[in-house]
Amino acid sequence: MRNFTIYLAIALCLIAGKLVAQGTSFEDRVRLISNKIESITKEEKAALKDEIEEVNKELEAGTITKAQADEKKMKLAETRSKNIETRISQAQEELKDLVKQKVDGKLRDSEYHRGRFSITFDSPNRSKEENRKYWDSIYNNRSERRTTSQFVFAMGLNNLVTNKSVANSDYRYWGSHFYEWGVTWNSRIMKNNNLLHLKYGVSVMYNNLRPTDNRYFVNNGDQTDLETSTINLKDSRFRNVYLTAPLHLEFDFTKPGISTDGKKLFRTHESVRFGIGGYAGVRVKSKQILKYSEDGHDITVREKGGFNTNDFIYGVSTYLGYGSTSLYLKYDLNPLFKDNSIKQNNVSLGVRFDLN
Repeated sequence: MRNFTIYLAIALCLIAGKLVAQGTSFEDRVRLISNKIESITKEEKAALKDEIEEVNKELEAGTITKAQADEKKMKLAETRSKNIETRISQAQEELKDLVKQKVDGKLRDSEYHRGRFSITFDSPNRSKEENRKYWDSIYNNRSERRTTSQFVFAMGLNNLVTNKSVANSDYRYWGSHFYEWGVTWNSRIMKNNNLLHLKYGVSVMYNNLRPTDNRYFVNNGDQTDLETSTINLKDSRFRNVYLTAPLHLEFDFTKPGISTDGKKLFRTHESVRFGIGGYAGVRVKSKQILKYSEDGHDITVREKGGFNTNDFIYGVSTYLGYGSTSLYLKYDLNPLFKDNSIKQNNVSLGVRFDLN
């Protein structure tokens, strides 16, 4: 995951900084991968729906109690969530390889076109002007749709809010990060006005915390505490992974265009954008990673478990930006740990990319 995010971050910074589209069909291939992720999610959700219906039939028949039914449903949801993460990881590897090719300059240059990120196959049998008209027609067809899809990637700083503040945090400010990637659909609400959009989709969130002062997490009954290690830790990291469904009301100030035949074209992601909304989802897994040296050997310990964290997540989020790039803020409304005496809520601030 670390190499993947590095490659992707470098590529996206080049795109945003230079406004140059490099490579042949990079966007098209990203879209194919995002479609694959969408298909995987739909398949697993459909399978989960069928399984839950079977549990409901057992409950109606009286063969199981309501408590047993709820427990079965929870286990089924966890299994399907893990299936999604496993299957999506294969698509993630494809994306990592694609981004690496782009960063290495192995994909042919194209052009920045009409204020949008445009990757095209230019036919050698057409002139430059004919190629431009051909891709204009495809872009115009996309602009006429009320619903479009985007691949979303976000990354930035992550921490916990304690007593309504992140001051004097127990976690490193620059060492604690979050990553999020997924697929969204953007639907124009009004037929003849481009301002309001409903943006919804599915995302995988990685929230990482790195404790300060050589500490790590320890389960003490129903409490999860930070304790000082007797060993000098090179790295102490606590990661929580979630599968979430974000929902935002988006204000897009992109001005409509006019096609060659006089039709109004409602473009998106070409001007100032502002989104406000939230998200809800389930925890897929929690993991603590400790690294240290002993007798001249580098040792890495990976500990998986619940750590008394909440199985569900819900929160509010907002973003403000221009084009495909936005400043992104999200805050969990429920605490990270279920029963800790001090309630701590996750907060993240970073950069978000919505690629059409």
